[in-house]
Amino acid sequence: MKASQELHMELSRCPQLFIDPSTSLPHPHLRPLVFCFLTCLIMMARSSDHRDSFKRRRCKWVNGPLIVGAGPSGLAVGACLKEPGVPFVILERSNSIASLWRNRTYDRLKLHLPKQFCQLPKLPFPVDFPEYPTKDQFIDYLESYAARFQLNPQFNETAQSAKFDDTCGMWRVRTAASSNAEVEYICRWLVVATGENAECVIPEMEGLKEFGGQVIHASDYRSGEAYRGKQVLVVGYGNSGMEVCLDLCRHNSFPVMVVRDSVNAHPHPTAT
Repeated sequence: MKASQELHMELSRCPQLFIDPSTSLPHPHLRPLVFCFLTCLIMMARSSDHRDSFKRRRCKWVNGPLIVGAGPSGLAVGACLKEPGVPFVILERSNSIASLWRNRTYDRLKLHLPKQFCQLPKLPFPVDFPEYPTKDQFIDYLESYAARFQLNPQFNETAQSAKFDDTCGMWRVRTAASSNAEVEYICRWLVVATGENAECVIPEMEGLKEFGGQVIHASDYRSGEAYRGKQVLVVGYGNSGMEVCLDLCRHNSFPVMVVRDSVNAHPHPTAT
C-alpha cells in the first residue's frame, strides 16, 4: 500500500505521463507488470537523459502491441489480435487506410495474384469479385475488413523513431501528428507494417541530371494519357514496369524498356 501511495505521488508530479483510459487491464495478474512499468517511467522522468523528452512530448502507454501502418498487413495483425481480445493501437501517417493503394498506384492496377492468395485472415473476398480484383475493389475490401473487425487506426500520426529502452524493457515510439502534437508511445511489442515498397527509389544514373525531360517513379504514374504520342523509357522489368509499358502502348505511346538481366516473358491469357 505504501509503495502504491508513493507511486501515486510521483505520478502527480509528472503531468506528461498519460495512460489511455481505453487500455483497460484485461487480467489482474498484469497489475504488478504495470506497477513496475510506471516505476520505470518515473525513473526515466527523473533521469537527465530522458528529462528533456518528457517535457517536450506526452507519453502514452499501450497495453498491448503498437502497430505502425494501416495497410493490409497492419489490418490483418489487428484483426487477429481483436478476436482473442488483445488490446492494441494502430498508427497511420495518412488520413485513410491503404493509403499506398489509394494514392500511389496507376489506374489500371489489379492484383497480380489470384484473389484466394491475397485475402486477409478471417474474411475472404466477396464471391462476385473477379479472379484478379481491381485496386478499387481491393480498397473496398480493406474498408469492409476494417469495419468488420472494428479496427480504428489513429490517422495523421507519423512514427518518427522507435527505440527499445533497456531501462524498462519497453519500446519507445515517438510520433508527430498533423496537429504538430508530439507523443511518445510506450509498449512491450512493436509491429512494423509500413510495407516493403513504402518509399520510392530513383537510382543515380549517368546523364540523369542533364536530361531535360520528365523523370517520375512508377508510384507517381497514373495513366498513359499524358504520354500519348511520346517516346517513354521504362527502366525495370518487374510487375510495375510491364504494367506501365502495356498501359503506354494502349494510349498510343512509344515505350522502350531497359532491363538489367535477361528475362523470359510469357503473355497472360487474360491480359487487358
